[in-house]
Amino acid sequence: MLAPVAAVPLRALSQRRDAANGVTFDATARAYRVQPGGSIQAALEAAAKDPANKTVYVHAGAYRPASHGQALIWFNRRHDGITLEAVGEVVLTAANPAIADQKAPSFPAVVNHVVYFGDGISTRTVLRGFRITGANNYTTGTGERSPIESDALRKTPFFYLDGGGIKIYADSYPTIEHVEVVGNYTSPCGAGVSVEHLGRPLDAAVFRNCIFRDNRTQVTGAAFDLLHGSRAILDNCLFVGNVANLGVDYVGLMAGGEYHPEHGSGAMTVFEGSRAEVSRCTFTGNWAGVDDNGADSTYVKSIFWNNTLKGGISAGARYEIDITRGGGVRESFIHGETNDLRGTINRNLNTFDPPDPRFDAQFVPQAPEYASVGYRPVSARSRSRSAAQA
Repeated sequence: MLAPVAAVPLRALSQRRDAANGVTFDATARAYRVQPGGSIQAALEAAAKDPANKTVYVHAGAYRPASHGQALIWFNRRHDGITLEAVGEVVLTAANPAIADQKAPSFPAVVNHVVYFGDGISTRTVLRGFRITGANNYTTGTGERSPIESDALRKTPFFYLDGGGIKIYADSYPTIEHVEVVGNYTSPCGAGVSVEHLGRPLDAAVFRNCIFRDNRTQVTGAAFDLLHGSRAILDNCLFVGNVANLGVDYVGLMAGGEYHPEHGSGAMTVFEGSRAEVSRCTFTGNWAGVDDNGADSTYVKSIFWNNTLKGGISAGARYEIDITRGGGVRESFIHGETNDLRGTINRNLNTFDPPDPRFDAQFVPQAPEYASVGYRPVSARSRSRSAAQA
C-alpha cells in the first residue's frame, strides 16, 4: 500500500501511483484516486493505513470484480472514517461475465454483495455518488470464517444471502448519499440493501437522496430490508419498480410458516424489533409499498402512490402500507388498491386518496398539493476543483 506523504512537499508529490493496483495519491486534494482498471479496495486499504488522508475518489467508469468472492469492496473497522466518493458516472457491479459460470443461475454475478459494511463502521464512513447493480443471487461462503469479516463475529445465513447491492452487518452504521441501487436480485431478502444489526443497534445506518429501482427478491424487502433488531434512517429517497415474493418463502416454511403469505412484502420490509425512520420519501410503482412489523417506525411527509406492480405470487390485494404500529405515519399522502392494510394509521394525520401527484420523469410531483412531501432529486454536492480534476 502507499505510504503517507504528509511529510513530503506537495509540489514534489502532487500525484503518486501504486503501479500494481492503479491507485494514485493526489497530495493537492489530500485524497487517493482510482481510475477504471484500478483497485478500489487497494485504495481503501491505503486510506485505512494513512492517519491523515481519508478520502478516496473513484473516477468515471465501470468497476467489476476481478475474481469470485463475497464482495466487490468491503469496509471493516480499520476503514472507519473513510469517504468513498464517485467523480462522474461510476458503476459498481457484482457482474463479470468474463469469469462467471455461464451455466449458473447467478450468471453473470461473481460476488454476494457489491458493497459490504462490516462491524465497527460509524456514520463518519461515507459512500457517495455511485450506481450499484448486478447482484444476481450469487452466494459463496458458509460458517464463521470469511475474508471480509472477522472470524470472531458470528455469521447468520443472511450474512451471505441478503444484501446483493449493499450489506450492512453487526455494529455498522455508514452514511450513504446520492447512491442509486438498481437491478439487483437476491433470495430470500433485501436485494438492494440488507441491514442486519443483530439486535440492540447503537446507532442507525443513514441513507440520504438515494434511489432504489427495479430490485427483486424471492421473498421479502425487494429494495430494502431491516432484519430483526436493526435501525435505519432514510431521508429523501425514491423506491420504484421493486418486486418481492417472486417465489415460495422457503425460509418461513422451514421456520413453521410463511411470512405474510396472503399479501406479501413491500419494496421495504421492517422485521420485528427493528425501526425505520423515513422522511420525504416516495414509494410508487412497486409490487407493494412497505410492510413493517417493527417497533416505533416513523413515516413522515412521504408519498405512497399506486404500489400495484405485477410480478409476485401473493394472491391478496396490493397495498401501500402494512404496518403493525401505525402511529408514526403522519403528514403522508397515501393512495392505492389498499391504503392501510391493517387499519392502524391515523387518518387525521395523513391524506388518504389525494389527487394524482402527476409525477414527472424524475418522480417529482407536479400537483400543488404535494409541494412539501415526497422525494426530490438532489444533485451530488459540489466538489472542489482538485476533487473533480482527473
